[in-house]
Amino acid sequence: MGRPTANFSSSVWGNQFLSIASGPLLKNKEAEIHQHLQNLKEQVRKQLKNGVEEPSEKLNMIDTIQRLGVSYHFETEIVESLQQLHKNPPSSWDAEDVDAHLLSISLWFRLLRQQGYYVSCDVFNKFKDDKGVFKTALIDDVEGMLALYEAAYLGIRGEEILDQVLEFTVFHLKSRLEGMTPYLQERVDRALYCPINKGLPRIETRYFISTYSKKDSRNDLLLEFAMLDFNILQQQYQKELSHLTEWYKKLDFVSKVPYTRDRIVEGYFWPLGAYFENQYSKGRIIVSKLISVLTALDDTYDAYGTVDELKLFTEAIKRWDINMVASLPECMKVVFQAILDLLSEMELLTEEDGISSFVEYVKPALQDLAKSYLLEAEWRDKSYIPTYEEYMANGVFSCGYPAVETTSLLGLGKTATKEVFDWISNVPKIVRASSIMCRLTDDLASHKFEQNREHVGSAIECCMRQYEVSEEEAYKILLKEIENAWKDLNEEYMKPNGVPKVVLKCVLNFSRVIEFLYGHFVDKYTNAEMLKDQIASLFVDPIAIELNK
Repeated sequence: MGRPTANFSSSVWGNQFLSIASGPLLKNKEAEIHQHLQNLKEQVRKQLKNGVEEPSEKLNMIDTIQRLGVSYHFETEIVESLQQLHKNPPSSWDAEDVDAHLLSISLWFRLLRQQGYYVSCDVFNKFKDDKGVFKTALIDDVEGMLALYEAAYLGIRGEEILDQVLEFTVFHLKSRLEGMTPYLQERVDRALYCPINKGLPRIETRYFISTYSKKDSRNDLLLEFAMLDFNILQQQYQKELSHLTEWYKKLDFVSKVPYTRDRIVEGYFWPLGAYFENQYSKGRIIVSKLISVLTALDDTYDAYGTVDELKLFTEAIKRWDINMVASLPECMKVVFQAILDLLSEMELLTEEDGISSFVEYVKPALQDLAKSYLLEAEWRDKSYIPTYEEYMANGVFSCGYPAVETTSLLGLGKTATKEVFDWISNVPKIVRASSIMCRLTDDLASHKFEQNREHVGSAIECCMRQYEVSEEEAYKILLKEIENAWKDLNEEYMKPNGVPKVVLKCVLNFSRVIEFLYGHFVDKYTNAEMLKDQIASLFVDPIAIELNK
């Protein structure tokens, strides 16, 4: 019997996290360290509330706090400050010397849109000359140009001026790189590779702590607080990864489902990206386990099962009837049982919050996912290349994001009400945009590897065939689709639709996970050795605070 097998590399980390979870940071000093953290926190809070009055300084401090990954400690103060700056932007910004305020205005625009406020992009018309082009005088203000560049990524469809901003800033930042100081050059290089709005929060925090520590005018109090907070959270992540490694070891997918990717550690990036804060530990455990089980499910459809087997398997998922898989290979029974066990565990883990009944919303999302996987397997079996529209209608579900994002809400506790689950079960525009971005970014990263074996045509092949274009042209079309999906994500995040911002932020953050794991045409999740350094910096190596003072 011919099977569509793949040859995935083995785990990079194995069982290492079983022994990593006992780091030195809190050893015998837990109370003392947490007290020091609280003292630092209160001093930073005083600085934020009373120590900074000038709007540009306030914006800069908020931005620094956010980028250092500690804004969750000061949500009330930040919201109050941004509300005030939204209602009353400084009148000096309307003066004749507006060019001097490029940095502050760009920062104001980005921070407000990140917070969910819609502010008009017309504010940037101030920086154009009489001919309607951006003033050449701006080019010398590298800090301002960098802030303007970052602001452009908060755009929505139809905001042509932000497209012009991006073209203008990218060209001039690149052309002036060699003449910059090493500190500025490093920051600009990083921004051009990964703008703030697309960055995975914890990855960007670890990078920014390192960069900010080199700044001459840094706030040492804030920096120490961020470093200590990072290290304390890291130990929480180590405990979770230890638990997850133990759980995965007991599942024994390595021997029982040998065709699947062993990626329990790498899969942790999904929940960590969605919500890194301490209170979401339960959600990270649930989503991590789901990612591991869905990886096995994906590989079962993609790299093991025959169409006849998969039809029976899909029907079993449709009915949640384990008896229906009795005639299937043992490895497929193991995957099916793992799904059932995880659903039961979700109910137990959410019982305390009184939301265990909402696990019922996860089940149809998983059924939709299985159906989309089956359709792709049938296309592969028939060597059928669908139209691009047909492929994407299915791809919104086969990317897995409607199922993953629905499940992630279980980690939000009482914030995730029945109304919120009803909303997400209808695959609203923000979830659809996130899914489109996921499907296309994944395809651009993995299609060449997948086409080396028996595999369904990706979005690239569908696009090339339907529009009769080259692979290069297909890439351009799909990259534009991804750009539009990001704009839709931005727009939906700013819409006052009654959905809690923390829910919308989860969806937005899952998009950032895909950008991190599959962006720049590289599938780092499958090729896990490419993530080794990032995993070490986030989950293994604490920041040596005393060396940075």
